[in-house]
Amino acid sequence: AMLLLTHAPEYGKNGILVMGDVAVTPVPDAEQLAQIAVCTARTAQAVAGLDPKVALLSFSTKGSAKHEVVDKVVEALKIAKEMAPDIAIDGELQADAALVPEVGASKAPGSSIAGHANVLVVPSLEVGNISYKLVQRLGHADAVGPILQGIARPVNDLSRGCSIEDVYRMIAITANQAIAAKKNAE
Repeated sequence: AMLLLTHAPEYGKNGILVMGDVAVTPVPDAEQLAQIAVCTARTAQAVAGLDPKVALLSFSTKGSAKHEVVDKVVEALKIAKEMAPDIAIDGELQADAALVPEVGASKAPGSSIAGHANVLVVPSLEVGNISYKLVQRLGHADAVGPILQGIARPVNDLSRGCSIEDVYRMIAITANQAIAAKKNAE
């Protein structure tokens, strides 16, 4: 997952968003995508203090396009809801429908996530990696991570293009994850 600290407070929670998967699984199947969604929601809670509102992103919103990639996202939604019924999650949603309330209300009426997402789950690593780097560079956002998920102990990564500030932030996140893991083990 990637923690995105944007300068757009109208998105996410005061501009804070979490995106997954940006670093590990190139082409996840529906089961893996569901696991990514659940893990990214848990990461958003633990690392960013968010009440996760998860959007499974696609180039389609609620059946506006037909394709096997869209079918995978729809199936992942069903699996994720079964895996973690306590998580607020919806899909398939286009990025604008996930983030912009007016667009979400128009494209996905009745969705509690549409227009209010703070956790964005992309359908492939390619999409995630390109997206977070575009947000980081063009939107002047701070991208913190990747924060690796689904591992028993805290393990994180840094991009080869990271700054000293990135290293500092990742050390702080990893240390806090280790403290939380130790408390949970006791």
